[in-house]
Amino acid sequence: MDSEYVIALTTFPADQDAVEFARILVDERLAACVNICPEMVSIYRWQGAVEQDRERQVIIKTTQARVLALWERIRALHTYDVPEFVVLPVADGSDAYLRWIAESTTG
Repeated sequence: MDSEYVIALTTFPADQDAVEFARILVDERLAACVNICPEMVSIYRWQGAVEQDRERQVIIKTTQARVLALWERIRALHTYDVPEFVVLPVADGSDAYLRWIAESTTG
């Protein structure tokens, strides 16, 4: 991946504490910012059946350098057998905001 900055996506069960999950990621400098979207309904195929659950989309702003550690931490904290983990490169952004992401994820 060529981009130094990325947005990682995961989902979190609606009945679990996504705020604590997000705080851990920011406290450990794995993320500069984590957005927790309102509850949504997810419909998906799992083990041969179509399932439906209430979840929250979690949007994580970080750097490419922190992706592996972020993924390891998400796997450790998450209750799903196969948590969503999708990483999208940031093609461009304001210099000040991107610098803030870098500063917030190092130290």
